[in-house]
Amino acid sequence: MAPINVKRLAINKGTWEILDQEFCNEHSVVPVSCVGNYIVVAFSNPFELTISSKIAEISGKQVITLLSPEQEIKEVLNQDANPAKESQFDDVMEAVGIEFGTGEEGEEEDSDDEESAPIIQLANRIVEDAYSLGASDIHIEPQEKELMVRYRVDGVCQEKLRLPTKVAGSLIARLKIMANLDIAERRLPQDGRIIFKQFTRKNIDIDLRVSTAPLNHGEGIVMRILDKQKSTMPLPALGFAEDNLDRYRETIKQPYGMILHCGPTGSGKSMTLYSALNEISTPGIVIRTAEDPIEYTSNGINQMQMNRQIGLTFASSLRAFLRQDPDIILVGEIRDTETANIAVEAALTGHLLISTLHTNDAPGTIARLTDMNIEPFMISSSLLCVCAQRLMRRVCKTCRIQYEPKGREKGVLEAGIGWSGTIFKRNPKGCPRCNNTGFKGRIGIHELMIIDDALVEAINKGRETAEIKKLAMKGGMKTLRQDSLLKVKDGISTLPEALATVLIDL
Repeated sequence: MAPINVKRLAINKGTWEILDQEFCNEHSVVPVSCVGNYIVVAFSNPFELTISSKIAEISGKQVITLLSPEQEIKEVLNQDANPAKESQFDDVMEAVGIEFGTGEEGEEEDSDDEESAPIIQLANRIVEDAYSLGASDIHIEPQEKELMVRYRVDGVCQEKLRLPTKVAGSLIARLKIMANLDIAERRLPQDGRIIFKQFTRKNIDIDLRVSTAPLNHGEGIVMRILDKQKSTMPLPALGFAEDNLDRYRETIKQPYGMILHCGPTGSGKSMTLYSALNEISTPGIVIRTAEDPIEYTSNGINQMQMNRQIGLTFASSLRAFLRQDPDIILVGEIRDTETANIAVEAALTGHLLISTLHTNDAPGTIARLTDMNIEPFMISSSLLCVCAQRLMRRVCKTCRIQYEPKGREKGVLEAGIGWSGTIFKRNPKGCPRCNNTGFKGRIGIHELMIIDDALVEAINKGRETAEIKKLAMKGGMKTLRQDSLLKVKDGISTLPEALATVLIDL
């Protein structure tokens, strides 16, 4: 096996979510990327079979081994733990300044020359920088006197750049051209998609879901980063409590019925759905998905991209799937009564249907479906389980501070999970590994409501959401608040983070 220079490889930062840096430092390995059911890892000693076995166990994937000198692996690990602080934009900002000049405040010289070389470089650099920092979204927002660029990292927006207003028109126009949008239309919102590898020579295979909107100081853009190189994570890595994981795995193996995931945008619903599908996918099972957009791709799963402009909607795709003899159907989202009715019909006619719904918690899903004019007896007959979820930030393992909660903090833990003891809080100064924030990555919290006989009876009788919640808790459901406090107990997150993520149980 010829050694390779790991410093020259394009390392996919998303792989750190599967194999954290603490493990990598301990065993001198660097996770390079994930491809399908394989994880590529650089080893200093590839003959350490026990480490390879541990990685396979943690990731749920087969390990492809690369050989690299130990010194180079240490340099890469140190480089990742100590990110460079200098600006990535100095050269291109200087070029933009020369191109547009500083000008006088109040001048109406907002250029729309989207083909100017500095603007092309600036647009690319913003996307590349956001991707390297592990951002999920890029916000480009016009203010009264400047254009602000922010990234959402670990669920929290952070300001990155402030640009002169003269640049705004050209930058927005350039991004709209990349997304095949109408640059002349500034009064109406538009949606598009950027296939970024068409615009860069770097090895960055990502798509961006683009949404424009007319705001009070001009047109703004939000871009969601969809990493095609990032594969789904195994179910155990998503943060499920042990008993929740066992119950959820049992449910997704059922031959028919409906499984719903609920939560706001960016709460990890798509990742959980695909992790579940990858776990149960076999050559003997036909899986069809209808998505808008397709966020993850996986072998053996047949996916369909929605296109509302030509009438390809969730409802029409569901109707088509029912004629194609699938075993499992995934619908990206139940948005309307028509889609809800067909989904229930599919679940009642021998298909396992998995989808998402926008509700605050699991018991509230019943009221939401009733609002969509689904009969209660149809809901109780088709529904297998509802999983509400959120993402909360992990406290940095390197610099977290252990302490004994007192007063109100202790009372919250005792009331929520009947436990008190030492927990961790973030270090306000942080460390290089967490970019001086005190947090590193995110973990899922879940509220898993399995439909049992008591719940079927309550749904059929049209009981209130509060009563359904009490019955679900009697049946073993942990609420989002309880699951978040368990993550605090286990030292994964902090009490302020748990309190800020979900409401108190009534």
